[in-house]
Amino acid sequence: MTEPGPSAADERLLRELAPQALAAVLRRYRDFAAAEDAVQEALLAAAQQWPRYGRPDDPLAWLIRVASRRWLDERRAALARRRREQQAAGADEIAPPPVTERDDTLTLLFMCCHPALSASSQVALTLRAVGGLTTAEIAKAFLVPEATLAQRISRAKATVQASGVPFERPAPAEAAARLGAVLHVIYLVFSEGYTASGGSELQRRDLAAEALRLGRMLHRLLPDESEVAGLLALMLLTDARRQARSGPEGELIPLDEQDRTRWDRAEIDEGTALLSATLPRGAVGPYQLQAAVAALHDEAPSTAQTDWPQIVALYTVLARIDDNPMVALNQAIAVAMVEGPAAGLARLPAIGRDPRLRDHHRLDAVRGHLLERAGDRAGAAAAYARAAERTASLPEREYLLGRALRLKPR
Repeated sequence: MTEPGPSAADERLLRELAPQALAAVLRRYRDFAAAEDAVQEALLAAAQQWPRYGRPDDPLAWLIRVASRRWLDERRAALARRRREQQAAGADEIAPPPVTERDDTLTLLFMCCHPALSASSQVALTLRAVGGLTTAEIAKAFLVPEATLAQRISRAKATVQASGVPFERPAPAEAAARLGAVLHVIYLVFSEGYTASGGSELQRRDLAAEALRLGRMLHRLLPDESEVAGLLALMLLTDARRQARSGPEGELIPLDEQDRTRWDRAEIDEGTALLSATLPRGAVGPYQLQAAVAALHDEAPSTAQTDWPQIVALYTVLARIDDNPMVALNQAIAVAMVEGPAAGLARLPAIGRDPRLRDHHRLDAVRGHLLERAGDRAGAAAAYARAAERTASLPEREYLLGRALRLKPR
C-alpha cells in the first residue's frame, strides 16, 4: 500500500516554515551546514508523518524540535562518550527558541548575504537556505553548470561558518551594503516561480508566493527604500498576469494572446500605487525601471496599443545601469515593435556573443519570433526548433515545437 504524501497545503506550509526553522536551529547551534542538514531531515519527517498522524498544533515548533534532536543525534555520534552522555542528559529538555517570521526569516536572508562572500555566492546560498530552490534550479538562474553551483554553495557555507559572525540582524550600515544581494535573491525566487526553468509545469506558484511574501516583509521593514518598493511593485505587476499565462491543459499562452480580463486588477492597482509613490523620490534603480515596463504592459488594452516607444526608452536607461543580456534581449523585442522586426534582428548577433546567453533558449525563441514577423517562415521554424531543444521546461518546449511545426512547409 502506498503511503500518503503531503498535501499541497502542507507543502506550502513547509516551504514557508523551513527558513524560520533553519534560523532558529542556526541561532542555537551556530553551525550552518549541520543546521541545514538537520532541518532537511525534519522536513522529510514532516512530509512522512503529517499525512499519517495529522499536522501538529504548532508546526514550526515541531520542526525546530525535530531538527534540534537530529542535530544533537549527529553531534553525539561524533563526540567522546562523556560528551555524548552530557548531551543525552539534556536532549529531552530542549525547548524551541522563540521565532517570529519578521525577525528570523529576514535575519537569515541578511546573514546569507555575508560580506565575506561574492555577490553570486550570497545569492546562491540564500536561494538554497531561504528560497528553497534546488541546486539545479539555482544553476539555471545563474546560467552556470550545476556542479559549479554546488561547489559555490559548499564554499559559501564554509566561509560563513569560519567567519564566526553571530546570527543576528546586521547593523543598519551593514544591512544597507547587503540589501542589493537580498533583493536579487527575492527576484530570482520569483522569476523561477513565474516561469519554471524546468519540469512539466510552466509556473511554480509556491515559489512566486514565497517571493511576494518576502518582498512584502522586506517592504514593511524598510518602507523608505525605493528599490525594495520597486521590486515588490515589479513582482505584483508581473504576477497579475499569472492566471492568463496558461491554458486549460497548462499550455503556455504568450502575452499578445492572453485574455487581459483575467489579469488580477487588485495586484495591478497595488503595484502601480507602489510605483507611483516610489518614482518621485529621486534616483531610480533597475527594479523600479522594470516595474515601470510591467506597468505599461498591464495598463495597455492590447499588445498593439502598448506604449512601445516608452518601453524602448526605459530599457535604454536600464541597459546603462544593469549589465544583463536579458535586458538587451527584451530591448531588442521592444525595438522591433517600434521600428520593425529587422531592427530587432540586427541587435541579436551582438547579444548572442555574450557567453551568458549564447546557448540560452530564449535567444533562439526571440529570433524565431522576429523572423516570423519578418516573413521568414523557414528561418523562424528552425529557430523555434533550436529553442525547443535547449529548454528544460516542457510547456515551453511544446509551445516552441508547435510554433515550428506550424511554420514548416506542408
